[in-house]
Amino acid sequence: MAKSFTLVQLRYFMVVARLENMRAAAYELNVTQSTLSAAIQQLERDVGVQLFHRRSTRGLRLTAEGRRLLIGARTVLEDVDLLYHSVRAEREELAGDLVAGIFSPIAPFLAPRILTVFKQRHPAVKLSFLEADQETLIRSMAEGICETALMYDLGLGTDYEYRVLQRVPPHLLVAENHPRASAPDEPVHLREFEDEPFILLDLKHSREYYLDLFKRLGLRPRVRHLVSGYETVRSYVSMGHGYSLLNWRLARDATYAGRRVIPLQLADDLPPIELVLVRLRDSRPTRKSSAFQEVCLEIQGGGDIAASL
Repeated sequence: MAKSFTLVQLRYFMVVARLENMRAAAYELNVTQSTLSAAIQQLERDVGVQLFHRRSTRGLRLTAEGRRLLIGARTVLEDVDLLYHSVRAEREELAGDLVAGIFSPIAPFLAPRILTVFKQRHPAVKLSFLEADQETLIRSMAEGICETALMYDLGLGTDYEYRVLQRVPPHLLVAENHPRASAPDEPVHLREFEDEPFILLDLKHSREYYLDLFKRLGLRPRVRHLVSGYETVRSYVSMGHGYSLLNWRLARDATYAGRRVIPLQLADDLPPIELVLVRLRDSRPTRKSSAFQEVCLEIQGGGDIAASL
């Protein structure tokens, strides 16, 4: 016997799953919290499973069954919207919510431009970005929190498929009063800096990538500072606390500390990081997530997103 649940219940469920908070979801949906809570409880009875873990002080979190429903509900609701437009013989305009993941260090550079282009093209879609580290983005796609993510190709397992947008080589950063800063166009070898204090971007997968660069050359860095913020790394360097390695190169050399950093090209043959669009393998993408990927590919413009910013 077919289970009966309503499209309204599914839409309510989608918002609660995204916000992980009943009060915030009720506010966004413009319904009372009791109405929303009753709808979710009825949906759980209809499907015969618990969809959320209720945590008294930390809101709600999807169960494994809830994550499966979330992934399937996206395409169901999108198909319903398309059916509505086709019956009315209307133009099929994309609408609804879309959550896309983006790696935190690159979010300030890419998210605003992507949002601007996407909003112009699909004004009825509410695009939100989940800014997080690589590990959180991977988990969020597995849990159905975001449909796709713009990130680096680090830590991805076989459950994910991706498309390469750009290959970003590492570069070395020094303070403007560093002896090598006087010749910024002259490539340097990483060995020249081995005895100097190193500032490491301390994010999972990122730190392993940077430490592996030294290992490939038979070097051991003198790690002096472990820093989790991209701009914080640049500020530490600008104040003379050491040198660092980064990939994403900004158009400006100024830092939040008020001083400049000098990027230096590496003469060593070192692997780049790949900027990729990722989604869960074997999942059916919604038209909204496909549209998001199209915008990213267009902005990428043949291999250089940074040049278009």
